[in-house]
Amino acid sequence: MAEIVRYGIIGTGMMGQEHIANIALLPGARVTAIADTDAGMRDEGRKLAPDDVRVYEDYRDVIAARDVDVLVIATPNFTHHDVLREAFQTDKHILVEKPMCTTVDDCHRVVEAAAKHPALVWVALEYRYMRAMDHLIGLTDAGAVGDLQMLFIREHRNPFLKKVGDWNRFSRNTGGTLVEKCCHFFDLMNRIIRKRPLRVFASGAQDVNHLDERYAGEVPDILDNAFTVVEFEAGLRGCLDLCMFAEGSPHEVEVTATGRAGKVQAFEPDHEVIVSPRRGQRESRRFAIERHIELAGWHHGATYFEHVDFLECLRSGRPPVVSAADGALSVAVGTAAHLSIDERRPVEMGELGF
Repeated sequence: MAEIVRYGIIGTGMMGQEHIANIALLPGARVTAIADTDAGMRDEGRKLAPDDVRVYEDYRDVIAARDVDVLVIATPNFTHHDVLREAFQTDKHILVEKPMCTTVDDCHRVVEAAAKHPALVWVALEYRYMRAMDHLIGLTDAGAVGDLQMLFIREHRNPFLKKVGDWNRFSRNTGGTLVEKCCHFFDLMNRIIRKRPLRVFASGAQDVNHLDERYAGEVPDILDNAFTVVEFEAGLRGCLDLCMFAEGSPHEVEVTATGRAGKVQAFEPDHEVIVSPRRGQRESRRFAIERHIELAGWHHGATYFEHVDFLECLRSGRPPVVSAADGALSVAVGTAAHLSIDERRPVEMGELGF
């Protein structure tokens, strides 16, 4: 690998811009090419990139570029599979935004292709890299709660943001809210519990957001609240409480891991972790993040630390921390949750091939 790792950014909307800003903070990394079909987003990406960056309308020009070592795919969800299919024709490293794909069938195909790809394939599920979440993962791995039994995740936040062409207003483009947004949380469940998910029960609806919006006469169909329970092997359970009309909440994300010896809680964006043993003294820890890292995106520094780990794996030849299989499983749990809501029944993960 050359001393400078050269990145091509495919899609320079909000997430593409976040990747550009974070790569600029990494020693030995440089964005050399960007592409977006929207002229306004291309201009925004150009402002954040080095002065000599090459700017394209067609993403295939970035894929074909000789001076690009890493492809960062940050296009709308429903385009990921097609872009990945072409990226797999190269020997370049790949970082693809979440959700990896919008359908389980496409995810299965990507997992197969990734297994044959000669370079690193990584899914950008950066919530693992939020400082409090990363610390909670380390504590539970180390046995701080004893034998883990239950994992509870709450996200109470603002509605979906506006995107170019309003593509994120319809489930056919996003995979549905429990795929688009909540693949992050199902990935956290899978990573922390480290057992196979067996079945999913969910209840959710679109009760508040976007009901007065119309796009070509069509009303958005994206859920804005849900409860999801996931049963794992060995009797472990995870639960997600999602509300997207609760932007006044003191914490945007809370995660609680509870076991036989106590519990650990993580809160973002406060970067706070609370350890509460059943016997012993409660302990609270806060983690400071340098301001320029906080300001490089919307994910409380997580994208920066994700890129640090990605670059380390790339340089050392280690396997990805967040693999295509991880990305597929997070989509599959979200898809099962939507199916559970639509058909009012528990959904076995085996129905989806997992």
